Amino acid sequence: MFKKIVLFLTICLSLYLTGCQNKKFYLSDKYYNNGEFIEVTKSDLESKNNETYLLYTYNDYCNFKIPCDQIFKEFMKKYKIDCLSISFKDFKNTNYYETIKYAPSIIIINNGKVIKYLDAEKDEDLQRYQDEEKFEEWLSNYIYFSKEG
Repeated sequence: MFKKIVLFLTICLSLYLTGCQNKKFYLSDKYYNNGEFIEVTKSDLESKNNETYLLYTYNDYCNFKIPCDQIFKEFMKKYKIDCLSISFKDFKNTNYYETIKYAPSIIIINNGKVIKYLDAEKDEDLQRYQDEEKFEEWLSNYIYFSKEG
């Protein structure tokens, strides 16, 4: 029995180390552009199921010391990455609301699927809302910031 457990753990570790975890990917080409927010609606999002992009959902108010949209804008300008944006009121009518219940948030979407997002209710994400370097470090685990080689 012990040998079976060791074998199972070895296989799991081996699968993890050989790439069964999240891999970095590129956003769709058109989002490496100007470094701006692009306001969208629910129907706009529904037409983007084959695209890979960042989505910012926001409230009309902000309780953070530094408004997080400033942190995100600085990052976007630095790398010339456009980010879709939708008010949380409209966001509640999307399928993504089944997964993300709080705003603000930056959501990484790959071909219509949520890969990762900042959770306004998690302490571990609070620094990422307030510090551009922490945000950049988090996001760099999932996407490439440039199409250049």
